[in-house]
Amino acid sequence: MTHERALSGTPAGGGPPPPGLGSGCAEVDVVTAAPLPEASPALRTREFWALIGYAVVLGVFGAVVALVFVGAITFGGRWYDDADPGWLGGHWWWVAVAAASGVAVGLARRLTRLPWTTPGLFDDLQTGHVDTKLVPGIAAVSLVSLIGGASLGPEKALGSMGGGAGTWLARRRTLSTADARANTLAGFAGAYGGLFSSTVIVVMLIMEVARPGGQRFTKALATQIVASSVSFGVYFAIAGAVFLGEYTLPAYGFEDWHLLAAIPLGLVAAVLVTVLAGFVRGATMLFDRMQVPDIVKSVLGGVIFGVVGVVLPLTMFSGADQLKTMLGGVGLGSGLLVAVLVAKMLTFAVSQAGGFVGGPIFPALFIGGTAGLVVHQVIPGVPLGLAFSCLLAAVPGAMATAPFAMVLMTAFLTQVGALQTAPVLIAVVTAFLAMESVKFLLARRRQAGAAATPADPPDQN
Repeated sequence: MTHERALSGTPAGGGPPPPGLGSGCAEVDVVTAAPLPEASPALRTREFWALIGYAVVLGVFGAVVALVFVGAITFGGRWYDDADPGWLGGHWWWVAVAAASGVAVGLARRLTRLPWTTPGLFDDLQTGHVDTKLVPGIAAVSLVSLIGGASLGPEKALGSMGGGAGTWLARRRTLSTADARANTLAGFAGAYGGLFSSTVIVVMLIMEVARPGGQRFTKALATQIVASSVSFGVYFAIAGAVFLGEYTLPAYGFEDWHLLAAIPLGLVAAVLVTVLAGFVRGATMLFDRMQVPDIVKSVLGGVIFGVVGVVLPLTMFSGADQLKTMLGGVGLGSGLLVAVLVAKMLTFAVSQAGGFVGGPIFPALFIGGTAGLVVHQVIPGVPLGLAFSCLLAAVPGAMATAPFAMVLMTAFLTQVGALQTAPVLIAVVTAFLAMESVKFLLARRRQAGAAATPADPPDQN
């Protein structure tokens, strides 16, 4: 802002007074406003507004897909409704259901020609591209997997369908590489707007994982907000569900020492994720070495998580509803909780290694929440709300580079106060940094091993 003083009868540069000003005029302050910053050139193009239009379409598509997919999973999984959360609370006929789902997974993979190994959810988000040829197979196999009780979440299939629609639409409209990536991310946002029922969580999660830079940031942000908002509006109007207050926690007052306590809680989360990675790696190696048809591997995987489900029913499915049962459960001792925690990591690993398809976010939330319950029972001085909320966010936060999204998701799920989110963020950052340090040390060890290996002698022939 510039400030000029105009005196009556005397202009700033001397000379006669300007017309209309007499000698008796009072002193006047003239404030000249600086020019407003111009909008980004990327927003003043026809291509940008075309992306906004595509985002509306992808939002409607994502909401419809989420309604159908989640509705089918909910209806198909009713066979589990009479489960007892205690030891041996399941029914042995569950093993037959899980084995049958393994058969269905194997057949669906063969019919859709789905490769045994497909890109993960975070891989698709980081590349901003979905292989559309894989989408029908992923959707079909994931639907059967989740109905059959596999320890996986629906976010992989929904993300593939929404992101795949964005990639397909970008190809049909011959969009540039940057616009195609923004359109794909908008497809993810459209698919998740209804599932998570929160535009803020969806946009934050995608932006933190995908990390679009430069002018792509503005396009990606705007299109994701539009797609997720439209999706949430359609989903809420039909289903009336919101991702809010899913887990009721006892109120607790914030104290300074909670900030320090969040650090060991974050380290606990890092240890859990490391153990989970070991389970996944071991199960994958075991199933890969089996010299049997793929359908046999899927049946074996179904039998394993089916038997575990009979012994510990809380390990079945994604864990979203089961975690609510654990929070409200009476008589669930620390021994049972620890067994459920370890068994859930085992069934998640077996489900992935056995060819079942699903996402990691919901199982990670279950693992973190269960660990929080264990910490509170072992150390009663740690408030349940503190332990549960910190680990609920830190376990998935150690798996994905989306700390703020995890904090927001935890705040929405548990309705903890504003002050109580400070230790949650510290726990997430601690878990993430601990996992990154482990990856760094492993990479250095591999480099040292490769350098120590002698080179092959030159061929003398």
